Amino acid sequence: MRVTSATLRVMACLGASSDGWRHGYELLTETGLKSGSLYPMLMRLAERGLLEATWERDPPSGRPPRHLYRLTSEGREWLYNVQSAQASRAGLRLRGAQ
Repeated sequence: MRVTSATLRVMACLGASSDGWRHGYELLTETGLKSGSLYPMLMRLAERGLLEATWERDPPSGRPPRHLYRLTSEGREWLYNVQSAQASRAGLRLRGAQ
């Protein structure tokens, strides 16, 4: 899977959530992505087993339920591996520049 900065931003936002579940609007505001980019990405990540998606239960009166997303165990492992690899590459670049 190709790792784009947008994908990594979304996955990192989901990984930083204390209860795990986030809705799309939160992710839009935190990542700065447009809905036309974010929602197809969320669907692809869910199809690949990195995210779990469900409908919100008991939405506030007058508001339709929202889709909620969270990382699966595979998604957490993927995020950890990508962030570790990036940190490792950054460390190698820093040492090589000295």
